[in-house]
Amino acid sequence: MADLLVIAALIAAGIVWVTLLKWNEMKHVMKKALLPPGTMGWPLLGETPYFLKYGPDFMKQQRARYGDVFKSHILGCPTIISMDPDFNRLVLTMNERQGLVPGYPQSMADILGKWNIASVPAPIHKAMRAEICSLTNTNMMRDVLLKDMDCFMRSHLCSWGGKVIDIQDQTKQMALLLTLRHSAGILPGHPMVSAFCPEFHKLVKGTLSMPINLPCTNYRRALQAKVKILELLGRIVEERRKAGDEAAGNDVLGSILSKDDEKTKLSLTDDQIVGLLISIIYAGYETVSTTMMMAVKYLHDNPKALREIKEEQSEIRRTKEPDQSLTWDEYKSMTFTRGVIYETLRLATVVNGVLRKTTRDMELKGKELGVQPTLHDFWRRNQIMPREGVRDG
Repeated sequence: MADLLVIAALIAAGIVWVTLLKWNEMKHVMKKALLPPGTMGWPLLGETPYFLKYGPDFMKQQRARYGDVFKSHILGCPTIISMDPDFNRLVLTMNERQGLVPGYPQSMADILGKWNIASVPAPIHKAMRAEICSLTNTNMMRDVLLKDMDCFMRSHLCSWGGKVIDIQDQTKQMALLLTLRHSAGILPGHPMVSAFCPEFHKLVKGTLSMPINLPCTNYRRALQAKVKILELLGRIVEERRKAGDEAAGNDVLGSILSKDDEKTKLSLTDDQIVGLLISIIYAGYETVSTTMMMAVKYLHDNPKALREIKEEQSEIRRTKEPDQSLTWDEYKSMTFTRGVIYETLRLATVVNGVLRKTTRDMELKGKELGVQPTLHDFWRRNQIMPREGVRDG
């Protein structure tokens, strides 16, 4: 009798499982007969647990089953995932008038807020982008940023002596401290750093999570961290604004606050400025730290390349005093070092996906995209794109 009950329970569970999967599939697909093949997973959760747990392996498995373009439901959004280079190029050339706009997973949009640089209206986006570009042009890199970065890195690396270093943690710390310095003028050792960093790590962890606001979830922790970060950065903006001309500096915040609104037509509220700062800090955190970490990893795996880059760096350092900073000409002479950086970016693609959202029903290359699914343009440049197309997009 007990065996029969167990068998009946298993059959019932199987029927419920199949029913839920089929119901979720029908709910999202409806009449979209031309949607790419694929599955939508569980109600609410979709295929997010598999996506977060297996990452690239999940993508490879779905690609093997359904082809280069397939549908899914991840991070709270019905999603079409493309791993087709030609399809990707087409998507990346389209703009709002053609039915595609930048998109975010719901969790990322909620956590980064409405004033992040990718979500703001065009006039504000233009003003924010201009501020970032003004501080990353060649003149600024040559005259200010190179010296600052060189000084910071030598000071930071000196603290590693005689210790066992976790490269992943240290590169993340370096990237965050550098970004805080050049976006808001927050220097290492400032009381703000110890309060900001733990909250920022929670925010980053929650941006790619299920948007379910329940206790103990990464999403809830990230939303709580966002409130504290807004308060901390808002306080910095207020202090710098009160300081007036004394606040002007070689950072994004100083540049914004020193502008003459009538001449530059730049008019950002404090909330918008804080949103821009969060966007910059977030964008520079994972990308820079991952690139640094992977460069160390690849050099460790290739003793010949490690030996050559050490020789190039030592040759430059031999001509300088211990406390002398690098010059622009010396930086430009590092041909092998730049080659290592480019090869690291090629092998360890930092940004694995570009996201787009449809604004109307549309069809691309025989694929029905439907209304407002997030189009995740996931492609590994070194695996999918031809070598000569590495810089495309």
